[in-house]
Amino acid sequence: MMTVAACGSVSALTLGLPKTTAVPARKGILPKQMFYARVPISSRLKRHFTDQVDSIAMLGLVRPANTGVADGSHCHEILVLGVRINGAEVPEDVLAFIASRRSGGIVFVVVRDSDGDGKAHAEECILAVCRKAPGRVGHVAETKLYMGEWGPAGDVRLTMHGPTLDEAWDSFCAQAVLGVEDGADLDARILRRDRIVTLRTQVAKLERDHARAKAPAQRNEIYAKLHKARRQLDELQA
Repeated sequence: MMTVAACGSVSALTLGLPKTTAVPARKGILPKQMFYARVPISSRLKRHFTDQVDSIAMLGLVRPANTGVADGSHCHEILVLGVRINGAEVPEDVLAFIASRRSGGIVFVVVRDSDGDGKAHAEECILAVCRKAPGRVGHVAETKLYMGEWGPAGDVRLTMHGPTLDEAWDSFCAQAVLGVEDGADLDARILRRDRIVTLRTQVAKLERDHARAKAPAQRNEIYAKLHKARRQLDELQA
């Protein structure tokens, strides 16, 4: 039986991906230096590679040939990359840099030690992807790193959905960004989620400002803004 590549306790098989996508252990380990040896990078980024990243492993490769999923018009293969980190903070610049060096989609499975449950050597992981952030029409779309929520390494799954790699990629992104498998209308749903977060922050600030305001005119002005923000938030959450 083939031994598959792993990042800590996480592999393509523990994630629930098809066995055909799993990378053999002998081919999975990727030296950190290979990502930046031939391209100039800042001393800060190199330090993050060196200090914050423990190891990098290619866990899986999703292609039409090994899944039976049809090729996409934009996405032709998806790499599942395990990144074992030192400490609690995700080196976001490292992930963004790695993603920028490859034309295909990458799902990052970031693994770290967990100290929250008291179990020796317990691990947790988080899914992350880089994709063009939805924005206004006519504006250049910026690539953004999205991350999900930390969970026990043994519980995190990555499920394939869709008849083509385009749909499979959107589903993987939905799982990383929103925690759901449905990748339909993903950009609109990300915009809605981000708008809700912004409005909640705005409402909380306006509530504090209204409580502190003394002058009636100022209180009325703040309350009008607060009422508008609450109404918009209610509409989005309906």
